[in-house]
Amino acid sequence: MQKEEERLSPSPWPQSITMDICKVPENTSKCTANTMPMECFMVLSTQAQKISITTLCCLFGTLCTLENCLVLYLIFSSPTIRKKPSYLFISSLALADILASIIFVSSFVNFHVFNKTDSSKETFLLKLGGVNTSFTASLSSLLLTALDRYISISRPSEYKSLVTRKRAWVALGVLWVTCVTISSLPLLGWNCCTLNSACSELFPFVDDNYLSSWICLVMVLLASIVCAYAHVLWKAHQHVAYMGKHQVQGGKQNARMRMDVMLAKTLVMVLTVLMVCWSPVLVLMIYGIFVKLSIQLRRVFAFCSTLCLLNSMVNPIIYALRSKELYSSLRMAFSRFRRQLRATGDSPEAESTHKSSAIETVCEETCIT
Repeated sequence: MQKEEERLSPSPWPQSITMDICKVPENTSKCTANTMPMECFMVLSTQAQKISITTLCCLFGTLCTLENCLVLYLIFSSPTIRKKPSYLFISSLALADILASIIFVSSFVNFHVFNKTDSSKETFLLKLGGVNTSFTASLSSLLLTALDRYISISRPSEYKSLVTRKRAWVALGVLWVTCVTISSLPLLGWNCCTLNSACSELFPFVDDNYLSSWICLVMVLLASIVCAYAHVLWKAHQHVAYMGKHQVQGGKQNARMRMDVMLAKTLVMVLTVLMVCWSPVLVLMIYGIFVKLSIQLRRVFAFCSTLCLLNSMVNPIIYALRSKELYSSLRMAFSRFRRQLRATGDSPEAESTHKSSAIETVCEETCIT
């Protein structure tokens, strides 16, 4: 029992010593080993906190991975769905959420629960860059999806010529290259150790200026998504009012407009969940730039970080409930799965009996003729 408590302790040093070494003197570099060791960022102090974090991470991470893998399977197993640019953007979102869940859960649990530190600063920044890339790509994929809906509902007659499959792949390529580049900047030298500048109190080795820049990027992405969907909802409201006033029936055009409105409402739900899950983390990040965070607030930040996984877990559920095409693809997948189960359930003896009876029937018919 004593060994287990030692293994789950937040640091190898006594708590009083840890509290002393974590006090960073003013007007000094926060990257030296004497002022900001890695143990200072291990804020979970009790076994109950660690069990809670582990449960949340494993639950959200496992469900997120399984659900988003299902979304990717449903999209790329359907020849019709995978050709549509809209679902290419959704597949990029699902891929980003899968990577975020795997990298975040493994790194977060190893660091905060098992208190394992990396062998070098570069290894830690590489893992942090992976998490940063995944979450930034997730937000950027939502922005592309919002722009896709914006073009679809504002310029429906030109949508197919403007948003093509080739342009969608190019946009996704630019998106992922940009996210990887931005997230790799701390590893490439924009960190407080290389610059001998002030480190963040939430992330080891991360420069405060880089964290501020990343927060600004996230805020710009969120603001752009909000503006795009505000315009989509305004256009949708105008369309519904026009249809109700003039009783216009436009066949396929109206059917496509109704589909666009439904997808817009679906993605607004996704955006709402995104804002709810990300707001606590962003608020604490911004607050930590201007004010020194207490260990209680940093502990709250650790728990709030798991809300990002909750967002990634909820997205596929919204797609399955709101998208008729994905729901239809899911039903077809279950039907194929049931047929395979029935096929594997037939025993070899039953198959041989069926074949022999068929041969006997053919022989009897031949004799009769």
